[in-house]
Amino acid sequence: MKRRLAMALLVMAACAESALPGSWARASDRPNVLVAISDDQSFPHASAYGYQAIETPAFDRVARQGVLFRNAFTPAPGCSPMRAAFLTGRYLWQIEHAGTHASSFPSTYQVYPQRLEAAGYFVGATGKAWGPGNWQASGRERNPAGPNFSKKTLQAPPGIRKTDYAANFADFLQQRPAGQPFCFWYGGSEPHRTFKKGIGREHGLDPKKVVVPPFLPDTPEIRDDILDYCFEIQWFDQHLARMLQTLEESGELNNTLVIVTSDNGMAFPRAKANCYEYGIHMPLAISWPARVPGGRTVDDLVNLIDLTATIYEAADVPPPTDHPLAGRSVMNVLTSTAEGSVDATRNAVFAGRERHSSSRYRSLSYPQRCLRTPQYLYIYNFRPERWPAGAPSKFNRVRYAEDGSIVEAQLGPDHGGYHDIDACPSLSFLIDRRNDPLISKFFHLAIDRRPAEELFDIRADPGCLNNLASDADHAAVKQQLHDQLFDQLRKTADPRVVAADGGEVWETYPRYSRLRWFPVPDWAKENPARVPVQDWIEARRPR
Repeated sequence: MKRRLAMALLVMAACAESALPGSWARASDRPNVLVAISDDQSFPHASAYGYQAIETPAFDRVARQGVLFRNAFTPAPGCSPMRAAFLTGRYLWQIEHAGTHASSFPSTYQVYPQRLEAAGYFVGATGKAWGPGNWQASGRERNPAGPNFSKKTLQAPPGIRKTDYAANFADFLQQRPAGQPFCFWYGGSEPHRTFKKGIGREHGLDPKKVVVPPFLPDTPEIRDDILDYCFEIQWFDQHLARMLQTLEESGELNNTLVIVTSDNGMAFPRAKANCYEYGIHMPLAISWPARVPGGRTVDDLVNLIDLTATIYEAADVPPPTDHPLAGRSVMNVLTSTAEGSVDATRNAVFAGRERHSSSRYRSLSYPQRCLRTPQYLYIYNFRPERWPAGAPSKFNRVRYAEDGSIVEAQLGPDHGGYHDIDACPSLSFLIDRRNDPLISKFFHLAIDRRPAEELFDIRADPGCLNNLASDADHAAVKQQLHDQLFDQLRKTADPRVVAADGGEVWETYPRYSRLRWFPVPDWAKENPARVPVQDWIEARRPR
């Protein structure tokens, strides 16, 4: 009897192995997957790219053992929609509520952690997963990034999350069943604002090595703010180093697909929450020593949703068929031995944004879509009448009475309404010095209204300062990129392009984070048809 039971168990195990998806004969042969996503880090802020103000040995190690990408781009320059796009492998305009900030995440859209889990992977996440937003609202039973492993903490400087990411990863590995491949999400909260002021200098970072982006003034105040940002990137990198060491000591690093990137650009004026270069251009390094020839640098244009397709291919798990992936795997690039331009078809990427913070009347969005080619960045602003960073307003600190009425006794300072720019010393410096002739242009670059079309020659103007959209010499290029962008938006059913009302559905998705009250703007008074009829913001006022 015992022998028959043992034989039955062996047969069941053999059947389970033979039922593995694709070509992997045994579960233990399938690659592990470690995704490390920092929060608000722009390209080229890692030492592997030659940025001397920072040291990122863990990122550099992944790049050295695998591939360093010089042209990787986020699908959205904001954390919540980017993470949803990455998890689903679809553009933000293809995932409804999840495509905007701090909304919900419809459970109809499957995510790669759940599909890998169904295929036999042990799944977990630490730190910042998908969010901010409300994943419960659509019936999900857990965060889309996976079960949470964030109990272990450590002492951290002010402004830095106390989660011991690396210790939680080790805890996750200890709980993994023997022989089971893993899929883990490391979501650092760094270098998200706020930073402890002066923490970069405190830890020996040199402000002289900072390269100030062209859209910010080169002043000691700005250099120190960037230096503090660099320290937080290094904090994220230190945890990654410990994770890599844990994998190496356990003998599993060789068969682990390691992806290190960020969600969106640095939290500075004209970067994060913008489709400019410093908002969408991301650091990216990928290694898998067992399969990927190392020590290479690649210039192909890659969208981070391409990595979702890459994970599916590496794990040999079929992606969803009801909501197909929009990205395409970079496995052919990874397994090549070539450098520079490897896949000539990778010559364009697309991105966009909707709502970021609660920054406008009724929390209306600032809808943008963009196309990036090796030379040009083309941006289409669907609502140029709106202020991109939030309206210049005193309505910054409105207090409510017990009956829900507004008490306008706590108005903020002049120019306090730019909530699509994270509060920071750099923004305060621009506001305080906005009348200084040397600073004024930088202030206006960050907050002024923008035309419907913007075109930049990235090779000549990486700071996106010189808009060529009205330049006659670039008319043909602008038209070609406009057509290419809108063709893609139509093919992928973007409501901003295919809906008869211009995509007003985006203005109806509830926001589950803090809401602000704003006065009715003149454009809304003059164009009532452009104002959504839903009164959900009024319904969510404090009572």
